[in-house]
Amino acid sequence: MDLSIIVPLYNEEESVVALHRAVSAAVSRLGLTYEILFVDDGSDDNTVAQAREIAATDPHLKLILFRRNFGQTPAMAAGIDYARGDILVTMDGDLQNDPADIPLLVEQIHAGFDIVVGWRHKRRDNLITRKIPSRMANWLIGKVTGVPIKDNGCSLKAYRADVIKHIPLYSEMHRFIPAMASISGARVAQIRVRHHARAFGQSKYGISRVYKVLLDLLGIKTVTAFASRPLVWFSKLAFPLLIISASMIGYSVYALASSGTMPIPVAGVGLLLGTLAAFLLMSGVLGELIYRTGNLDLGRLAMLTMDRHPGPEAAGSVHDVERRDERQ
Repeated sequence: MDLSIIVPLYNEEESVVALHRAVSAAVSRLGLTYEILFVDDGSDDNTVAQAREIAATDPHLKLILFRRNFGQTPAMAAGIDYARGDILVTMDGDLQNDPADIPLLVEQIHAGFDIVVGWRHKRRDNLITRKIPSRMANWLIGKVTGVPIKDNGCSLKAYRADVIKHIPLYSEMHRFIPAMASISGARVAQIRVRHHARAFGQSKYGISRVYKVLLDLLGIKTVTAFASRPLVWFSKLAFPLLIISASMIGYSVYALASSGTMPIPVAGVGLLLGTLAAFLLMSGVLGELIYRTGNLDLGRLAMLTMDRHPGPEAAGSVHDVERRDERQ
């Protein structure tokens, strides 16, 4: 199969019929074999009932149903796991992403890119509560990961299946896929896409997502920095603790020898810091063992992308791609 369209849904009963119609119209004219995967993330309205009615009349539509609400990233991960297409496209189910832009993303995959990221150039969202926090987050993510994506939060993305299926996803990690893929040297393009004001329902995003994104950003930085040399990085963390621990224990021994009294708090803290340093070193050894002998998906991903893009200019690169039209 050539193409899979993956759409997580959560309480989208008002938009699901129009969404299916728009996606079908956009992909049917590409001349590719395709499937549409609606992943219901535990909706408690009529989203599933409406989707079942559509699936009964359209063999291209497949449904994946969660028993309860798990979140957008698990829904996307489920769709990616079940997708059979060589190219995978993800998008939101509220019709703020425009399905008419799907052919533009597919075209860039055919041009040789591994991941194509949509950039909501003229975003139709509230300036204070959505646009400004998003710009700050995109800047921070770019600085921390070193992958300058302008709109990490846009769900409209296209992937080669053999790339995305080897990238682990959890929590809110779907927004960090380009950064994760950059470890393997995947070629990433970003292209301006249309964005519409919300016409149905209410936004599922709130301020509570901020702390999850920050924690995931810390995790991504750890993975991207430590992945290939875990023992080196854990040793760097342990070395200052060893110095402090040795100094405190040495002072305690000197005090005991000179005055006959040992400063118990100082010696105890020094012993704890030394134990922590030893734990970090052992963690580094374990990480090195896992990296050297384990079946790492990112290592397999690196071999896949190396075959297609052997040149050094491909590694971790992000390309801005111009649209053929300026209708947005």
